[in-house]
Amino acid sequence: MFFLKGRNSTGEMSFLDHLEALRWHLMRSAIAIVVLAIVAFLNKDILFDKIIFGPKNPDFITYKWLCIISEKFSIDMCIKDITFSIISTSMSGQFTTHMFAAFTAGFILGFPYLLFEVWLFVKPALTSKEKRYTTGFVFWASLLFFMGVFFGYYVISPLSINFLGSYQVSETVKNTIALDSYISIVTIMTMSCGVVFELPIIVYFLTSIGIISPQFMRTYRKHAVVVNLIVAAFITPSPDITSQMLVAVPLFLLYEISIWVSAFVEARKEKI
Repeated sequence: MFFLKGRNSTGEMSFLDHLEALRWHLMRSAIAIVVLAIVAFLNKDILFDKIIFGPKNPDFITYKWLCIISEKFSIDMCIKDITFSIISTSMSGQFTTHMFAAFTAGFILGFPYLLFEVWLFVKPALTSKEKRYTTGFVFWASLLFFMGVFFGYYVISPLSINFLGSYQVSETVKNTIALDSYISIVTIMTMSCGVVFELPIIVYFLTSIGIISPQFMRTYRKHAVVVNLIVAAFITPSPDITSQMLVAVPLFLLYEISIWVSAFVEARKEKI
């Protein structure tokens, strides 16, 4: 018999009970994200002047390191001037952008708690062995996400902003960038890298359920290198090979780490 509400004779929760539990987990996650978004909204100077507009400042730490690398290896990567200006083209543009940026910051800061609520929802359905497999899930998934966010913010975003903001089809066309366009570049690059860096976690679970194996990943390593180069070329607008390698190398290392993670899961499954 299918129970819509309550528990059956074995003590298992019904479908509606699961939905109700999920609703409260999502609600608590949403409240946490909104609270953090409000904190970010109230700290406008830090959110915009220090963080979002940081990559537009020639004194940004990434540009300093690029100048050091350029001097050390005699390559032209030093960025000393960013000439484009940012404007708001609509009456409510700055306010709506402020709200969007604050919500994005709240989501990034609240991501570990969101994962924790997801874990609490899924945990009762796991067996004791599956619980051992997922030990440390929230910590490692959060760590990888923040590593991706930092990589996107300190590497991808500055390279993209510098190239796209300085690119001209003609000297007669000056670059004056809309505020929402600038914000979208920073947020998309940052968030997408956070998601991409979750690859080892995805590989961990796919290996645990037998969909992939370390042998499979080693077999297609050469294909992965090509895909990494394509991804690097796609998310790095700058056409020079040095900038693309700054992106491709960490992605390749991430793939190698994923192979190690897959091998670790396989070895542990064989012992059981």
